[in-house]
Amino acid sequence: QPDLVERLISVDVSPVVTTPVSKFSAYISAMKSVKIPDGVSRSAARQLADDQLRPVVQLPQLRQFLLTNLVEVEGRYVWRVNLEAISHHLADIMNFPVFHKPYPGPALFLGGSNSPYISPKDYPEIQRLFPKADVQYIEGAGHIVHQDKFEEFITAVLNFLPPP
Repeated sequence: QPDLVERLISVDVSPVVTTPVSKFSAYISAMKSVKIPDGVSRSAARQLADDQLRPVVQLPQLRQFLLTNLVEVEGRYVWRVNLEAISHHLADIMNFPVFHKPYPGPALFLGGSNSPYISPKDYPEIQRLFPKADVQYIEGAGHIVHQDKFEEFITAVLNFLPPP
C-alpha cells in the first residue's frame, strides 16, 4: 500500500537476495556457542561473551552491537533475540520478497561504504522497484551505519526528510 508511505529509507539493505555476502549464519552460531557461568557480573559476562565472539566476529563495533542483546534473566545471561528462530529462517530474512509494482514515492537507500549490502549490481533492481530512489553511502561506515557514523547518518536522514 504505497499510498500509506510518504517516504522510504532503506538502511544498508537492497531489494535483492543478500545471503551470499552475509556472515550472519556464522555470527549466530558463535552467539549460540557463548558460555557464561551463572552469577558473574554484567561487565564480566559481556567481557566473556566478547572474548568468545572475537574469533568469528572480528569487528569490535559489530561485537559491541551484538552484545547489546545479552541480558540477565533470573541470574543467567541469555540472548534477548531468538537465535533458534533466526537461524532456522535466515534464508527468508536475507531474501527480499518479489514485488512487481514499484513504490512511486521518494526513497533513500543509505549504505555504509564498507558494507557489501548495497552494491552497484543492485542498482537496476532498486531503480525498477523505487524509480525515485537516491542511493548514498556514508564513508567509513559498515553495515551498522547508525552506530558506525551516527552524526553522518542523522544528517543524511534529516536531509532526506521534508522540513518540519
